[in-house]
Formats: sequence, C-alpha cells, structure tokens
Amino acid sequence: MTWADAEKNCLSMGANLASVHNEYEYHQVQNLIAAAGHGPKKAWIGGSDAEQEKTWLWSDGSPMIYTNWCRGQPDNWKDNQHCLQMNYSDAKCWDDMWCTHWNPSVCAKKA
Repeated sequence: MTWADAEKNCLSMGANLASVHNEYEYHQVQNLIAAAGHGPKKAWIGGSDAEQEKTWLWSDGSPMIYTNWCRGQPDNWKDNQHCLQMNYSDAKCWDDMWCTHWNPSVCAKKA
C-alpha cells in the first residue's frame, strides 16, 4: 500500500503505523516483519515530514526521539520524499521515500 493507505488501514483497526522509540522496539518490528514471512523487507512505519520539511513526526503523535537513518538520509531526493520506510539497504536502516510508493506496513496499537 501507499503510506497514506497503510495509515488508513491501521486506523481502521484502532491503531497507527508503528512508531519506534528505541533500538529494542526497532528490532521487535523487524522480528514481526520476519515472522510474517517477509524477511528483512522494506516496510512503512509511521514517520513522516509531510507537514513540514525536515520535521519528522510519528503518525500516533508521539515524539520522534530515536532515529535510525541510513547514512545520507533523509535526503528528500527530488524534493518529494516525505514518508519513512525501514529495512532499507544492507544496513536495514531508515530511508525517506515517496509516500505513493507501495510497501508492506506495520501497525501498532497502544496497550
């Protein structure tokens, strides 16, 4: 799905695209993707700077304190990359991507 469709899908289940607040949570989300049979595949999580360039926010409203950007990212390539995909490159880090790109996604619900 696109990032917006993925977030809408999460909202329909009372959740949001996953936010990641530390390295442990990042590995937990990676494990969920692997358990779903997708391996270390790229996936949407809830980060976006669509509201204001270079101000990254989580879709659930929590603060973005922890980051795991790949080297040289986010680069907003061609002035139009505003959504966060994880498991990018061999380093399995974060990359900003066009929000209209199709990726699997991970939802999370507050307990």
